[in-house]
Amino acid sequence: MGRLLLEGGQRSYPSHLGEVFSISSTAFLSSGCSRARRPRRAASIDGLRPKPVLLVAAGAHQLARVMSFILRMNFWKAVLLCVALSAPISFADAREFRVADTQSEDYPTVQALVFMARLVAEGTGGRHRIRVFHSRQLGEEKETIEQTRVGAIDLNRINVAPIGSLIPAANVLALPFLFRSFEHLHNALDHSIGDEILAGSQRHGFVGLTFYDSGARSIYNSLRPIRTLADMNGLRIRVQQSELMVAMIKALGAQPIELPYGQVSTGLSTRLIDGAENNWPSYVTTNHYKLAPYYTLTQHTMGPELLVMSPRAWESLSAEDKTVFRDAARKSSAYMRELWTGLEERSREQARAAGNTIITDFDRTPFEQAMNAIYAETVTDPGLRQLIERIRNIQ
Repeated sequence: MGRLLLEGGQRSYPSHLGEVFSISSTAFLSSGCSRARRPRRAASIDGLRPKPVLLVAAGAHQLARVMSFILRMNFWKAVLLCVALSAPISFADAREFRVADTQSEDYPTVQALVFMARLVAEGTGGRHRIRVFHSRQLGEEKETIEQTRVGAIDLNRINVAPIGSLIPAANVLALPFLFRSFEHLHNALDHSIGDEILAGSQRHGFVGLTFYDSGARSIYNSLRPIRTLADMNGLRIRVQQSELMVAMIKALGAQPIELPYGQVSTGLSTRLIDGAENNWPSYVTTNHYKLAPYYTLTQHTMGPELLVMSPRAWESLSAEDKTVFRDAARKSSAYMRELWTGLEERSREQARAAGNTIITDFDRTPFEQAMNAIYAETVTDPGLRQLIERIRNIQ
C-alpha cells in the first residue's frame, strides 16, 4: 500500500476506491487491539447511518475494504427503502371524504348521505369513509360549489338552481312549470335523460353521481294571500343565488332578493324580505311558517338536488371503488325518496295545524304564461331546447 502520511495528527490511507479515509490517531489505544472510542456521528442525507464498527489496528488495505463495504451496505439500504416506500400497500389509498349539505342533520338529504356513507364503508371494506357535514358547516351553497370544483370539498349535495349557471343542462331542470308531476320528474331522471345530465356535468368541473328529490317549490309571504298574479306586485321575495330564479320572480312582478338559505329567517323577521319560495319541509323545519303564514301552492318548479363529486376526489378512486361510490349514491337516492314522502306530509300537516293560510284555489295559467319570456331568453342553445322537448314528451 501507499506510504503513511501524517497530516495534523491524523493518519491517512489511500483506498482502492481512490478516496482517502482518515482516522484520528487518538482512535487507537497503545495496545493496538482494543475497541476504538466511538466517533461522533455525522448527519446523513438519506437518514441511514453506518453501524459502529470495531476498529482494529490493521493495514490500510483492510480498512479500505471495511469502509467500502459500509458504503455499499448503505447504498443498498437506501435502494430497499425507496422500493418499500414506492411499493403498493393495501391500505395506502384509504381516506376520508368530506360531503357538504346545507340542511339540518335530520333532513332527508342528510340522512341519505349518511346512508351512502355506510354503503361505501361496507363496499370498500372500511378503506374509504364519508364524513357528512350538515347545517352549512362547510359554508352556504354558493361557497361550497366552488370549493367542490377545486377539490377542497370532496362531495356536495346541491340544488340544481345555483349550480345551473355552471352546468347548463342542470339549469333546464330548474325551469319553472317544466314538470307536470313527480312521476313525470322521476321518469326523466331515472332513465337516459338523467344519465346524460350526470355524465355531462364532468365537462363543467363536477362528477355527477345521482339526483335527490327537492319537492315542489311554492311561494310564501308574511303580508297577504297570493291568489292572482297581481298579488305578487311589489313583494320582496328571497330567491336562491341563481340568475334563473331572479328572472322568474321578476317575470311574476315581484322584487327578487338573493339571499343565502341560512339568512332567510333573519330576513323575514327583520322585514328585509316579505317572503320566499321553497318546498314544504324547508318551509316548516326552518320555522319560516311561523314568520310567513301565507303559502300559495304554485309548485312552480320541481328542480331536483344534485349530488356531485370533485374530479380530484373521483380520480383518486380505483375503478372498483368508483363503481362502489356510484352504486351507493343511486341506492341513497331511493332511500331519500322514501324519507321525503313522509316528511313532506308531516310538514304540510304541521303548517295547517298552526293555522297558516294555504292557497290552492288560484288560476295557474297566468303564472305559467309569464314564464314564456324566461324560456325564450334563458334557453337559446339548440341542444338545451331539444332537451326540454324530450322532457315534455315523456309520458
